[in-house]
Amino acid sequence: MKEQWNESTATAKGLYDPSFEHDNCGIGAVVNIKGIKTHQTVENALKIVENLKHRAGKDADGKTGDGVGILLQISHKFFKKATEPLGIKLGEERDYGVGMFFFPQDELKTNQAKKMFEVIVEKEGMEFLGWRQVPIHPDKLSDKARGCMPCIMQAFIKRPEDVEKGLDFDRKLYVARRVFEQSNDDSYVASLSSRTIVYKGMFLVEQLRQFFSDLQDKDYESAIATVHSRFSTNTNPSWERAHPNRFIVHNGEINTIRGNADKMLAREETMASGKLRGEFQKVLPVVNTEGSDSAMLDNTLEFLVMSGMDLPLAVMIMIPEPWANNAVMTQKKKDFYQYYATMMEPWDGPASILFSDGDMMGAVLDRNGLRPSRYYITDDDYLILSSEVGVLDIDPTHIVTKDRLRPGKMLLVDTVQGRVIDDDELKEKYAGKRPYGEWLDSNIVMLKDLKIPNERVPEYTQEERQRMQRAFGYTYESLKDSILPMAKNGIEGTAAMGTDTPLAALSGNREPLFNYFKQLFAQVTNPPIDSIREEVVTSTTVYIGSAGNLLEEKPENCKVLRINNPILTNTDLMKIRNMKVDGFKVETIPIIYYKNTSLEKAVDRLFIEADRAYRDGANILILSDRGVDDNHVAIPSLLAVSALQQYLVKTKKRTSLSLILESGEPREVHHFATLLGFGASAINPYLALDTVKQLIDEHMLDKDYYAAVDDYNHAIITGIVKIAWL
Repeated sequence: MKEQWNESTATAKGLYDPSFEHDNCGIGAVVNIKGIKTHQTVENALKIVENLKHRAGKDADGKTGDGVGILLQISHKFFKKATEPLGIKLGEERDYGVGMFFFPQDELKTNQAKKMFEVIVEKEGMEFLGWRQVPIHPDKLSDKARGCMPCIMQAFIKRPEDVEKGLDFDRKLYVARRVFEQSNDDSYVASLSSRTIVYKGMFLVEQLRQFFSDLQDKDYESAIATVHSRFSTNTNPSWERAHPNRFIVHNGEINTIRGNADKMLAREETMASGKLRGEFQKVLPVVNTEGSDSAMLDNTLEFLVMSGMDLPLAVMIMIPEPWANNAVMTQKKKDFYQYYATMMEPWDGPASILFSDGDMMGAVLDRNGLRPSRYYITDDDYLILSSEVGVLDIDPTHIVTKDRLRPGKMLLVDTVQGRVIDDDELKEKYAGKRPYGEWLDSNIVMLKDLKIPNERVPEYTQEERQRMQRAFGYTYESLKDSILPMAKNGIEGTAAMGTDTPLAALSGNREPLFNYFKQLFAQVTNPPIDSIREEVVTSTTVYIGSAGNLLEEKPENCKVLRINNPILTNTDLMKIRNMKVDGFKVETIPIIYYKNTSLEKAVDRLFIEADRAYRDGANILILSDRGVDDNHVAIPSLLAVSALQQYLVKTKKRTSLSLILESGEPREVHHFATLLGFGASAINPYLALDTVKQLIDEHMLDKDYYAAVDDYNHAIITGIVKIAWL
């Protein structure tokens, strides 16, 4: 029997790395809008996933699937019947929680894990009721799927009398699950809730129904069912990576996942929740970075909800609609989105997401809208949604609404209220909860409004400039083919996509560190996007300063400096360095070192200086390599930014500090893209800007200096946006 693959213990091997896990899949949902539970809802959802066979991956022999699953409401009628022979007394509906566990096939390890979970449940103030062996049919699976099949069991936990039904009880179960997960690496908890349960595995689409006897029982009734068929792109199928996750099913990929995960881990230092008072440390870390992009999205969404945030609100701020350049959006909604944008970056990528907590089911498209999701509403109060039409036979005479999700828009069914809530009503409700516009006006500082200090911008003589250019690896080609076209035309120079230059690691020349990195393209096939045509969904605005507490709405959360273009002129940087505004303290840290000192010691010194600045109350750090001379060399700017970024994430200080780079090294679009990608919030390329002046002085460029600098900066940011879209 093969050992069960586990995302917590998966390691990089050869060309495989767990961080590359993405999927492109089929999704579907059936919801009774009035909340009436029937087995027909379960049956229809299973039919949907079986009709999404073409969206499900399988191995070469066609016998092993990438993963199929279903999320349902807990059926009290069914579980009361199923547990009676076991002597388990459940009480009334939602008086108990049900956990779906994947244990190792090793009996000793399973018994140890079960005992550990029982102890944890008791320590968390709940009564453990018992275990149930889930009835399954392994003979329906291929040898490969059966060989890594876990031992599947259900746990039942009684609700304490002093804990309310629903979310409050689920929060207790969430804490217990997180404690168990951090105490045991051999097991996986597919779900643990008083409202929802997940049945999933490494199946072909038709095997989900055949494998689990529970799903075939007519007494299993639910008003909500979401299904998923996985197509794992360039990744390994497994039992635990099958969807649904605990809150979501997801078609697409999150292309910003590395930055999102890092920020969530760093944010742990600044977040606090009254709902998890005394329990907060037990649920950390928020994100399991060994999981897939979908799993990390689900980790974060679950954490926000358990911390007291409404489920629709949590989805809105993680996957916002395009608002910055939207001329038809109300100012109230723009203020709402901007308030949360100061604390939470978008989880971006082509994504269609269904989410449910057992009371409501919602669907949202990311702001690019590249994953189709269509839905029907029938006259008997059912909503049927899927990746495509035709997944369920419906008499056209019973269809009252036929529509599709639109980019950035949300659809929500509240089975408690018994109605469908449309996007406008939902967002206007949350946008009107707080005076976000007043908070922003009182707290956000605009870069353009900062006073220009009575100082001169440092300038170089011709000899000093040439020495600096040699130190930072400038060549004649850098000036002629890179800086000059951008300063002259405001766009990158045109060139063939192919390149015959050697890989940096194999080059005989000393390549800048930037050249050791290549752009990551989306792993899942996407239609080509024109970044100019799609300008409404792009934003280059960055917010500088200390991040607020995401879990508590208050005015001081948005006390940040707003910068519309992260490529800073010398004057911009001078204004920031000399800003005297309450709530901001700027510190400049040199990233140069004596040339006889080791680079490792220089980087360690950078960490020490950052810690000192943090203790002194700084929340904006300017990393500067000005001062390079015969005795001092610069830490490569990408190394300095990336090393400090990772150090601050590790020490939980990243969201308290913003990094601005003042460097003579970056000059090409790729240089800036890597720096921003690895942690810089804004960049002042002082030597590249001084080189623009050189081009004018040497009559290679006939243009006003300030106009040329504006065009150069515009070319850089346009190039970065173009990269972000590929």
